[in-house]
Amino acid sequence: MPRPLRAPLVVEFPFTRSLGPVQSAFLTGLRERTVLGVRTADGRVLVPPVEYDPVTAGELRELAEVAATGTVTAWAWNPSPRRGQPLTSPFAWALIRLDGADTSLLHALDAPGPDTPGPDAVRTGLRVRIRWASRRVGAITDIACFEPFDSAPDRRASAHTGRFADPVTAIAAPARLDYVHTPGRAQGAHLAALAEHRIVGERCPSCRKVYVPPRGACPTCGVATAEQVRVGPRGTVTTYCVVNIKARNLDIEVPYVYAHIALDGADLALHGRIAGIPYDRVRMGLRVEPVWGPGGGHPDHYRPTGEPDAAYDTYKELL
Repeated sequence: MPRPLRAPLVVEFPFTRSLGPVQSAFLTGLRERTVLGVRTADGRVLVPPVEYDPVTAGELRELAEVAATGTVTAWAWNPSPRRGQPLTSPFAWALIRLDGADTSLLHALDAPGPDTPGPDAVRTGLRVRIRWASRRVGAITDIACFEPFDSAPDRRASAHTGRFADPVTAIAAPARLDYVHTPGRAQGAHLAALAEHRIVGERCPSCRKVYVPPRGACPTCGVATAEQVRVGPRGTVTTYCVVNIKARNLDIEVPYVYAHIALDGADLALHGRIAGIPYDRVRMGLRVEPVWGPGGGHPDHYRPTGEPDAAYDTYKELL
């Protein structure tokens, strides 16, 4: 029996958002080593601030400055920091109620401790303070982490205008997921066929539909699939979109087209990039064929075959 396939996969994209007056003031304040919360109708101070009252749903705009010191209210030890986390050595994720605030902020707590290193140095009720980043840009990472600090909670929240020079108005937050994927029997067979420039799906024994890529079971009938069926490699563009935003780490010039392609003999459209034709000439019904990528493990893109366009009735059920 062949060994199961395994491969590391990464899903990554930057999420860019604009900031309203409350979030803009909060992040700009961090750049200036100032922590701001927002005051609710019942007088509580929420840190981090929100734009609407969680009780009344009323709009919130009254800002209040709280201290850079606080108290741990809950925590969990992280013995093996991962890529992109605040610290490279073991640390605690902690909920910290800053002095003057009525809610807790989630952040990293560095508690090496000369005498009691590691989790023994952390406890609920521990007094801490902010360790500011040496370079601050107006992001939550301007707080490098928290560290133990022996002080009494004696500061109340004070009113703040939220006005700063050169306010932060937008942020780009990276999102990344690292995982190891084991494709299983059906997808494993599909990948093995791609390595030989063949495209293989599986037929449902009940409804007789052919699924590409195969899923190991029919999503309609819920029964296992095992009969392999070779499809394509040519197919028909059913729907498509024009991409005008360049993706990071993707060496493809914009604009370009991604399309749903119904391979000949398949009952499920897969998606692929269309090239070899101006983006504004891509159309529904366009007949295409795969162009195999370097190493031949998968189609890099699809290009026009030169055949007449497919009639709408031949692919309307695959939109």
